[in-house]
Amino acid sequence: MCTKEQISNLFRNFSIKECKGSSDLYEYLSMKIAEDEEVLTLSSYAQVGQPVPNLLLGAVHYLLLAGKEHHLKTYYSSLVENADTNLNKAFDHFKDFCKEYREEIITLLQTKLVQTNEVRRCAYLYPSFCYIFNKVKKPLALIEIGTSSGLQLFWDQYSYSYGTDEMYGNINSNVHVTSEIRGENVPHFLKESPSVVERIGLDLHVNDLHNEEDYLWLRALIWPEHKERLEMFDQAASLVKNESVQFIEGDGVELLSSIIEQISEEAVICIFHTHVANQIPEQVKHKLEKQIQEIGAKRDVFHLYNNMWDRDLHIDYYINGNEYRETVGETEGHGRWFSWKIGNETLI
Repeated sequence: MCTKEQISNLFRNFSIKECKGSSDLYEYLSMKIAEDEEVLTLSSYAQVGQPVPNLLLGAVHYLLLAGKEHHLKTYYSSLVENADTNLNKAFDHFKDFCKEYREEIITLLQTKLVQTNEVRRCAYLYPSFCYIFNKVKKPLALIEIGTSSGLQLFWDQYSYSYGTDEMYGNINSNVHVTSEIRGENVPHFLKESPSVVERIGLDLHVNDLHNEEDYLWLRALIWPEHKERLEMFDQAASLVKNESVQFIEGDGVELLSSIIEQISEEAVICIFHTHVANQIPEQVKHKLEKQIQEIGAKRDVFHLYNNMWDRDLHIDYYINGNEYRETVGETEGHGRWFSWKIGNETLI
């Protein structure tokens, strides 16, 4: 369990590094929480290994979305038109809300997980999977660790544009993802999505989009000002609800080896996760890498990930038993921009 001082630092860093320029409300509240004994004590009920600021702010947002009446909601763009942007008293109302609904917040902190399904992150998954497909020219078998509700498993069903009128992916999709490519290098985009033959989502708790509570929790994890994120989530969720996908609850790293056996040799295995590895203990990260190495001794496999050893996006892979490691580039937390550092040479 974290000490109050450690939790205070988590909120302070969250305010400065994550919220600044993205959410004025969360930037302000997080800095105030970092200095408040009572709210820090409440935050200490969060499950070990979970990002505490996201969990507390998500729990409060969830209760407001669920209909709890309180003046606090006047600061949330997700709940009211023309939310109050004068935040001088916002923390007083936040703290009062936390007192009034303390027990319900504690229950959420102890039972819920931070499992954002950030559809815009697919903006960098799309060129990454195009890159993988160009390497091996085989259909893709997707395995996502920390899948939440599986929205990223359907990256091939969305359309994409990157600051021009050019569209890629499934151009008839109702879900359109935009992002900015920073730097001079631009990925090679396939006009149409590579073929996907298998989708398997692994998570300690899979969020069922047909379950009202799960759906509301995922919406609560989206920051109040981010209306476009919310709209994209709703659009992607309505698409994915009707699609076929295999979800397995449990420890994704433990489950990997048994899952690999069911995947056809005609497909290339693509194990991926975004903004999940920061919640994975270090020894488990090493175990994951060892498992992928063992898989790579027998067949081609790709591992696409970020936030594991650093914040960058990486592709590690084994082709014909040979190991390759490449850094793709930097990614903004919600997928609003990314950089691309690798070439597009083919190995066959």
